[in-house]
Amino acid sequence: QVQLVESGGGLVQTGGSLRLSCAASGRTFSGYTMGWFRQAPGKEREFVAAISWIGGRSGYADSVKGRFTISRENAGKMVYLQMNGLKPEDTAVYYCAADPKRTLIWSTFSSAYDYWGQGTQVTVSS
Repeated sequence: QVQLVESGGGLVQTGGSLRLSCAASGRTFSGYTMGWFRQAPGKEREFVAAISWIGGRSGYADSVKGRFTISRENAGKMVYLQMNGLKPEDTAVYYCAADPKRTLIWSTFSSAYDYWGQGTQVTVSS
């Protein structure tokens, strides 16, 4: 069983920055592809970023490319999402997700991820 706990959300002004953290349990964390998704009120959950379990390859949604950076620290079983240049449209609940299947490329589909955190709220004021 894998447990994921997000932290670091909050209220920030347009143009500001936040760093989200996700603490994971599980003995084989280094074998998990990790992703960040978000869900705004009245909208479907959407892919934000992911980082593969091997090689550290990362990918981003077009809406956040160049502003957000995903990283991981296998020794501490942590995943981070550095968010810069925040915009009001980034307001959402952000979820950390884990895919333990050791696929060669990360997925943008939420159905590919087996484990989810409880989410952390990010609010960007205009």
